[in-house]
Amino acid sequence: MRAVIQRVTKATVTVGEEEISSIGRGLCVLLGVSMEDTQKDADYIVRKILNLRLFEDEGGRAWTKSVVDRDFEVLCVSQFTLQCVLKGNKPDFHSAMPAERAQPFYNSILEDMRSSYKPELIKDGRFGAYMQVHIQNDGPVTIDLTSPMGPSDLRQLSKQERQQQRKEKTLSEGPSESSREKGAAPSRRDPDRDVSSDTKP
Repeated sequence: MRAVIQRVTKATVTVGEEEISSIGRGLCVLLGVSMEDTQKDADYIVRKILNLRLFEDEGGRAWTKSVVDRDFEVLCVSQFTLQCVLKGNKPDFHSAMPAERAQPFYNSILEDMRSSYKPELIKDGRFGAYMQVHIQNDGPVTIDLTSPMGPSDLRQLSKQERQQQRKEKTLSEGPSESSREKGAAPSRRDPDRDVSSDTKP
């Protein structure tokens, strides 16, 4: 699952001549669902959207408050084109979840977001519609977020974890016997020493 999260001063969604959704200060999220996405991906994305510290505190200190901390709004818009794979110069969208599966899944993400925050502050577009999305980016600040829960990502994470565990084990055990031997200074024979004195008659 991929989300492009933008900090905004305002954002609106229009379908035809009708403005169907709008927010003031907060986050505008473009969300693309892939074929492999599961509830774990949804949980990760929802948690990050609501907890990313993209706002300043009351004293003006930057990157200290989340959209929840500031009681700001979230506008979420489904965008399957985020799952684009280029074939030459032509975009291919086969990795995007089909609409008949994606719509209920996307709606469940919105419900999770509303149940985790104030439902009246979570807005959305119109799934599958041709929309005009007007975004007034504040900063600009844009975060490109991908959930790490897909099978290929999990394999990569598992590999990295094993490598880290081996590294930590090596550090805890200290240098190996062979490395200590390699690091030991070679012995030197005193050139002034009488070699014959070391041998028995």
